[in-house]
Amino acid sequence: MLLILKIFYPYGPMGKADLIKICLLFVCADIPLEGSSVDLKETKQPAASSEADMKEKDNGQTSDQAAACTDAQIQSILTAAGQNILDEEEDEDSKSTDLEMVDFIVIFKKEKHEVSFPFDHTVSKLKSHIEKITGVPASLQKIMYKGLAKDDVTLRDLKVVKGAKIMVVGSTLNDVLSVSAPASKELQAEEKASAKAAKEPLSEQKQHKKVLDKYGKPDDVPVGIKKCTEPLPQVPLSGMYNKAGGKVRLTFKMESDQLWIGTKERTDKIPMQSIKAVVSEAIKGHEDYHIMGIQLGPTEASRYWVYWVPAQYVEAVKEAILGKWQFF
Repeated sequence: MLLILKIFYPYGPMGKADLIKICLLFVCADIPLEGSSVDLKETKQPAASSEADMKEKDNGQTSDQAAACTDAQIQSILTAAGQNILDEEEDEDSKSTDLEMVDFIVIFKKEKHEVSFPFDHTVSKLKSHIEKITGVPASLQKIMYKGLAKDDVTLRDLKVVKGAKIMVVGSTLNDVLSVSAPASKELQAEEKASAKAAKEPLSEQKQHKKVLDKYGKPDDVPVGIKKCTEPLPQVPLSGMYNKAGGKVRLTFKMESDQLWIGTKERTDKIPMQSIKAVVSEAIKGHEDYHIMGIQLGPTEASRYWVYWVPAQYVEAVKEAILGKWQFF
């Protein structure tokens, strides 16, 4: 101790005040005095506390990692449940923001709907979009823009411009289901007639053969082409005749959803949605022409027969009247 004092105070004898100052220095520096005992446990406490702090930090990091992992698990569960997955149509709509769009107006039953749709999407996809707006199933729709639009063409192919008006023709399922069913007696009579007629071709059946033999092939009927399908001509389909031998002209008014059956005496404007069926069959010996029956009511007795319909237009007539979907 004295040696230490000499080192700290090498300038001669110390007074009482000097001694007190030196002792205070040792106390403040927490340096053990000579002869004092040192508690090893106390000296290790700071290390122990630091280890505890480290453990707390480690535990804190572990708990943070556990929380992050739990969020990831939750996210994984939600994704697996489909909560973060858009359906195909919504996904297409979200992607469509990156595509070139065209704004136009859809008209259905005199109601106008403003629509923005990808320019390079097909009419088929447009029908699915219109189904959400109008409630008319895509399979029951007919899209009219400069004529009947086919499902596989795009809006660009149709040359749809901004502000264009596209007309939708069709019926909702409620409209279709509301059609009254025929009476049981009518159905029974129809089944008997159908079973009998199924045994022989239409052109060989007495009622049709009599008409064909009496009036023969019209001179002004368009040329028929068998095993060929063509769209409807831009002009009314004419040159055919009905069961009475009167010349018939079929005009398809797609914008008003009507079929006009015109003769020399009259023109009947028939709503297409009221037509229940369209049947046809090639004329025996003249397979490039058909006999066609347009069913105006609930039974076969209401069929309007047209003779010598060019074969290449038969499918186009059916599609124009019924679409690609038939209820019956």
